[in-house]
Amino acid sequence: MFLFGNLFLALAQIVEVVLSIVYWLILARALISWVSPDPFNPIVQFLHRTTEPILQPIRRFMPTMGIDLSPIVAFLAVIFLKGFLVRTLWDIGLRLKG
Repeated sequence: MFLFGNLFLALAQIVEVVLSIVYWLILARALISWVSPDPFNPIVQFLHRTTEPILQPIRRFMPTMGIDLSPIVAFLAVIFLKGFLVRTLWDIGLRLKG
């Protein structure tokens, strides 16, 4: 069973790293939105391409209030997933490892 335990531990680490990257990308996009970025800048385009699939579904369910609060909701979702999903995978891995 240690093999499955190691698999769950590795999966927990990968999910944690991916969620951390998503968190920092959303933060960078939120900070960049405070200034008037050049829409043709490759970094700005990259941030929009990578974060829009996450933020757009959140915007659909939120009322429009003049300010975009979808990054805050996304931050809360990432924090929840790190606290629940990653810890659950980690605990399963430790229990299977014995």
